[in-house]
Amino acid sequence: MSEPQTVLAGATASEGLTVTIEEQGPTGMITLRGDLSSPALIAAVKEGFGAAVPATLTAAFNGDQKAVWMSPDELLLFCPYANAPAKAAALGQALAGEHHMAVDVSDTRAVILVTGRGAQELMAKGAPLDLSDKAFPIGTARRTHFAEIAVGIWRTGDEAWEIVCFQSYAQHLFDWLVASSGDAASVGYF
Repeated sequence: MSEPQTVLAGATASEGLTVTIEEQGPTGMITLRGDLSSPALIAAVKEGFGAAVPATLTAAFNGDQKAVWMSPDELLLFCPYANAPAKAAALGQALAGEHHMAVDVSDTRAVILVTGRGAQELMAKGAPLDLSDKAFPIGTARRTHFAEIAVGIWRTGDEAWEIVCFQSYAQHLFDWLVASSGDAASVGYF
């Protein structure tokens, strides 16, 4: 059996940049749709991912497992890549009889981590959102357009952000992030 691959093959960039940009490699991701207030769904997410169902426009973290709010009836759940098929199946079993959808989307998405002193400014260049500390504190998540593509973004630390996009757009996103984060491209807003 071959090893899982991503379009960017774990690419990183930092030299001459105000940030470090790292593609996270194969990452387990499950799209879970259903009634986010359902006791069965809440219990299944807690048991399977060790994280609470996040509040609207937020993300809950538990080590390498995450639950990110994507819409009023959708979460994007993260786990180690090898565990995703079993976790999706377990969600399906736990939610049997309830209207839901649990799909392993690991091979269709890429995750890029942006860290460093220029991360907040770089994110603000690409997204039509208020990304100030007050409007977008740690743990905040949004679905938006970024560098002309549909993405999910969330803030994991003072100078740390994650972006998820379709694999087919990963190279464009990575190249845009690199081109927009050089010292010469600094705006100095944040």
